[in-house]
Amino acid sequence: MPPRRNPVLITGCSTGIGRASADLLVKAGYTVYATARRPETLAELAVAGAQTLALDVTDERSMVAAVREVERAHGSVGTLINNAGYGEYGPIEETDLDAVRKMFETNVFGLARMTQLVLPGMRAVGSGLIVNIGSMGGRITFPIGGYYHATKYAVEGITDALRNEVRSFGIDVALIEPGAIRTQFEETVNTAAGVANPDSPYADLVAKVRSVNADAYSSKVLSAGPENVAKTVLKVLESDPPRARYLVTAAARTMVNARRLGGDLVWDAIIARQFSR
Repeated sequence: MPPRRNPVLITGCSTGIGRASADLLVKAGYTVYATARRPETLAELAVAGAQTLALDVTDERSMVAAVREVERAHGSVGTLINNAGYGEYGPIEETDLDAVRKMFETNVFGLARMTQLVLPGMRAVGSGLIVNIGSMGGRITFPIGGYYHATKYAVEGITDALRNEVRSFGIDVALIEPGAIRTQFEETVNTAAGVANPDSPYADLVAKVRSVNADAYSSKVLSAGPENVAKTVLKVLESDPPRARYLVTAAARTMVNARRLGGDLVWDAIIARQFSR
């Protein structure tokens, strides 16, 4: 295990990918700081050997306090895993923009601010790793998810720029792009997509999206458990240097390649067929 990857600070560990990643990294021998807005949700990770901290990526004081605590104990953060995020779904025309702004605060600005906070310490020691948990939804787009996709496209851009800005300081940057992962995320998506006015002109499309999502997340072919992403996180930490991008799930690779190779006409035809009412 490369010592320079320690300690590992992970955001959004109460459930899903963050929890699975923290658990696997602890088992692999890493010093892990697992964080969540509600630290009481981290009790099992604490028993497993993780250090636990309260951290809300939409609160400046919370972010500063968490990074300072890790730096006080270790000098610098060895690895930052920006995992916290969620999906606010709905038609572009009808979705509440205040809810969209709130999602951007978590998915984009929280990730950006956490990155800003750890970089001075990483530069001072001449090493570090930043792993951003993006999504295949940062490279392909489905209807009713436009604003969520916008946050993940933003993460793609930030990650690409950052990778080339900090390379000369000995800092690596990698992006993990999961496909459909069976966590509480799909429940949030289906709940958000299901609040459309039944008289909305988009009501039929929203219903179709809910149906397609339910089928995808219940399929062991089209989706995977969070442990699959956790294994990729471990692979990134143990790679020197890591790759720029890691797509997770065969379905995600298939769809991203279809979008890339087929262009707009092919992708739009796939979407029209999949979501036809």
